Amino acid sequence: MGAIRDRMSWVLAGLVALLLLGVLGTGVAAGWWFARSVAASPAPRMGDTPSVVTRVQGLHQLVSVKYVVEKVVLVEDAKWYGETRLLMVAHGVAKAGVDLSRLDARAVHASGRMARVELPRPQLTDVYLDERRTQVVERTTGVLRTFDKDLEQDARRQAIDQVRLAVREAGILRDAEERARLQVSALFHQSGFDKVEVMFR
Repeated sequence: MGAIRDRMSWVLAGLVALLLLGVLGTGVAAGWWFARSVAASPAPRMGDTPSVVTRVQGLHQLVSVKYVVEKVVLVEDAKWYGETRLLMVAHGVAKAGVDLSRLDARAVHASGRMARVELPRPQLTDVYLDERRTQVVERTTGVLRTFDKDLEQDARRQAIDQVRLAVREAGILRDAEERARLQVSALFHQSGFDKVEVMFR
């Protein structure tokens, strides 16, 4: 019984380590992107003011899959006295994974060298537009119309909604479930379990 308890503790510690690696990876990626964007264009002159960290939030997501989607979005506002039109090519990014904050000790059942793990069902964790690749390719304003400054924001909102719908239809949650199953199974196998069953509830 003590050996099983030790193995369970090791597995839970492994899940925490996996989560921390995800946080670290996100931080490294953000740092790389920031450094690259700074190097690509001359930085404006800024005053040296103190930085204050107002909030630190832990991440509790096991993000197991990312989809990149390209959508063409057309927004039109037609009136009897003229039309305003905007055409945007949007590059959307959607991520899906498992919310690890909902795990507790009852999620893992071990017997000898067999383990059963119950994970929450995957969900979309983030949907956003890649601003570097999203662009407006056409703007049209009727002679009697002034261009609607909110039209581009409407197009962006519409693009995100369409990306969210597209990735669901493409099976992002199914892929997230399968990849989460593989990752968690591998973690338990490394901790000494021969048979691992991963379920979603």
